[in-house]
Amino acid sequence: MTFSDLSFLYAWLEIFPMDCLQAPFMQRAFFALLLLAPMTATLGVQVVNARMSFFSDAISHSAFAGVALGLLLGVSPQVSMPLFGVLVGLGIMAVQRGSSLPPDTVIGVFFSGTVAFGLAVVSRERAVARDVQQFLYGDILAISQADIVWLLLLFLALAVFQAAAFNSMISLALNPQVARAHGVRAAACQYSFAALLALVVMFSVQAVGVLLVTALLIVPAAAARNMARSAGGMFWWAALSGACSALGGLLLSTWDWPGTASGATIILCSCAWFCVSMLFRPRRGA
Repeated sequence: MTFSDLSFLYAWLEIFPMDCLQAPFMQRAFFALLLLAPMTATLGVQVVNARMSFFSDAISHSAFAGVALGLLLGVSPQVSMPLFGVLVGLGIMAVQRGSSLPPDTVIGVFFSGTVAFGLAVVSRERAVARDVQQFLYGDILAISQADIVWLLLLFLALAVFQAAAFNSMISLALNPQVARAHGVRAAACQYSFAALLALVVMFSVQAVGVLLVTALLIVPAAAARNMARSAGGMFWWAALSGACSALGGLLLSTWDWPGTASGATIILCSCAWFCVSMLFRPRRGA
């Protein structure tokens, strides 16, 4: 068995009495979402707390530029897209830390630049447009075995980061000056967070497309904020909400009567979870 042979991980899916999960591509999609959804949801908690929702939009839209640049240079989009996304994420964080501009202004500048660059490349090279268009909507069913391996490694890296820096990220979101006074290594936390978030967003683009990536981060975190009573509770509620919405949406999209794309169905399930969470939100006067 090679390192990329993950058949032993799919064996437990046989306990589900669903014919759709017997297909190899559905097994890969199911397991990919089982890894990806908790990552996006828990990172979304920190995105919401730090008021960086626009950050994920900037990273996801840089996918066009990354893919186009890779195709022009003869590099696989699976390599150029995440690398370019990480560079954009680190660039946003570097400029944000080194200037007095508001974070949304810095993100807006990078957002405009990356989108314009991607469109410029696509308009110059018409043949690239066909390859770039697939990332607009995404397709989790097309995920490969190699992508699963990279997702596993990214899941482990993010788990280590969250275990080591979750409290530090909360402190930085609440009051950066106080956090630094208490010994929080702000630069290391923020650059690591930006790089990991960029990688997770790039994988999410493959799953649900550029248009829905931000929803994959924000909606589960918003639902968790309604249901949780602590920062730790918000983390776990977000992970549960994201995983249930993603897996439920994938399975629901295989039924005949909805006939909807998997990415859109996942986000609709997440929004339904958010609507239910509103019932648990405490009244303002309580």
